[in-house]
Amino acid sequence: MKIYTGQGDGGQTSLFDGTRLFKDHALIETYGAVDELNSFVGALSASIPDEGCIPRKDLDLIQSDLILLNTWLTVNPKSRQASKLASFGQEKITYLEGAIDRLQKRLPDLKGFLLPGGHVSAAWAHVARSVCRRAERRLVRLLREPSAEVPGESLRLFQVYLNRLSDYLFVLARWCNFQHGMSDTVLDK
Repeated sequence: MKIYTGQGDGGQTSLFDGTRLFKDHALIETYGAVDELNSFVGALSASIPDEGCIPRKDLDLIQSDLILLNTWLTVNPKSRQASKLASFGQEKITYLEGAIDRLQKRLPDLKGFLLPGGHVSAAWAHVARSVCRRAERRLVRLLREPSAEVPGESLRLFQVYLNRLSDYLFVLARWCNFQHGMSDTVLDK
């Protein structure tokens, strides 16, 4: 299979059902931001040294969730393909909340605003967190469009998921620093 087709040379791309949209369409912008987030989550996962640790397993699940989220974004909800997709429900948000609680209970209390950085894995977590916030903003913009192709309830769940994911990535950054014996850098007033 050739990787290049030339079909996008005119500034359009295809959704899963064949619908053509310009690459700057709000749906494609959202899809692209989530795809970029997934790449940064992969870089974050690669920067965490212990392959058997729980956050690496969490990040594998998160990357799968992000692929599923993007699949839902590219499938017309009224198409027959939509009936074949795995569900994207509240349980994914609940899992993230449990993961946040599990990591946070090991951490010292937060005493102010943090400067992103510290151990390389913490720095990657902060980068992923900020990219996650951008993906969430793109999704909010899409949600506000009256012509959104994805049902509002699905978009709402995706928005909550991304909001919770950015919280998880913030706590994970703190956990990474803590695991490596580094203190978070608190903003000097």
